[in-house]
Amino acid sequence: MTRIYRSFSEPDRENLTWEETWKQEDKGLIKNYEVGRALAIKEPELAEKAKRGELPVLGYKGGVDKALKKKEKIGALNYIAKWQALRGEDLNIDMNEEMVLICTKTKMIVTFTMDLEKLKNAN
Repeated sequence: MTRIYRSFSEPDRENLTWEETWKQEDKGLIKNYEVGRALAIKEPELAEKAKRGELPVLGYKGGVDKALKKKEKIGALNYIAKWQALRGEDLNIDMNEEMVLICTKTKMIVTFTMDLEKLKNAN
């Protein structure tokens, strides 16, 4: 089991190499979390959407801006890292588990995963 946890109160890491940022055990989830915290300050309306349980578009698969005919889609756990930061929550992701969320705005059901094959074949 690989659970990635980081408290919201911990400062951003500094002076990491690309390898340290993206190729360590967390596979970049902590970096996405740090980007999400900065995004919450820069775009408070986006943070409010996340706090309401909406799944706004964030640059990774998983965001939904409107309801689609097919009510289910696949998203990346990297999205969840940003989303948890936008909500002001601690980063808390089990990389071996999929997470299912329903967007409160669109009612779309999104399954978040680290499985690259599922993400590659997702729309």
